Amino acid sequence: MERIRATFDQLRRRGRTALIPFIMGGDPDLVTTAQLLLTLEDAGADLIEVGIPFSDPLADGPVLQAASARALARGVTPPRVLAAVASVRGRMRIPVVCLSYWNLLLQFGQPAPKLFLRAARRSGVSGLIVPDLPVEEGAALRQAAKAEGVAAIFLAAPTSPPERLRAIARASEGFIYYVSVTGTTGARRKLPADLAQGVRQLRLVTTKPICIGFGISTPAQAAMVARVAEGVIVGSALVQRLHRASGRSALMRRAASFIRQMRQAL
Repeated sequence: MERIRATFDQLRRRGRTALIPFIMGGDPDLVTTAQLLLTLEDAGADLIEVGIPFSDPLADGPVLQAASARALARGVTPPRVLAAVASVRGRMRIPVVCLSYWNLLLQFGQPAPKLFLRAARRSGVSGLIVPDLPVEEGAALRQAAKAEGVAAIFLAAPTSPPERLRAIARASEGFIYYVSVTGTTGARRKLPADLAQGVRQLRLVTTKPICIGFGISTPAQAAMVARVAEGVIVGSALVQRLHRASGRSALMRRAASFIRQMRQAL
């Protein structure tokens, strides 16, 4: 948790927006996942979000659903994703945040979600996003996360009413994940015209960093988002590029090139 807070404090002092790429753990394999963490940091990422594959990822669009299915078909499990993070964590300077669905935390072991959070913290994970856990039902996660020093990060949406935005702002640690659109993840040609207005509503109830995800796929879109938020989250556009790469070396080159383009735009 402290690593995330320190990162945003440093970025604020430098007048810089956080670039947060998302990758699916185990896609195409766990060795590549570990190497990608280092490559993305070197290319300009400020935080990295690692997804834990799940069979029913409700918030994910077709690209991330397919990535999750490929990882599951290779036998990727939550402990193996955490082990991949742990294998390189000592060589990284930036925070790593995991995204996991609630059922995986329950199945990881009892007491849940404490056991998962303890394993995540020991693997060097600084924060956790659980997209299918409403803030109203997040007390157990928040308590366990606080005990382990891991940031519990909640999602706010354009449809969230003011009282719910206040609850999300109080509960979320590290940063608040603002969903740019109503729907699932996926690259989009255009972002909503009222995105800035939605972020302004959230700023009325919080001073915590706001990071925007869902739909951001081009440097121009990233630059637009950077004008209203402290962080830009890029997932499907990156995962799709990685899937099209032929071989690990090409995949690393694609990842680095795309993230450098995004970084230059911010």
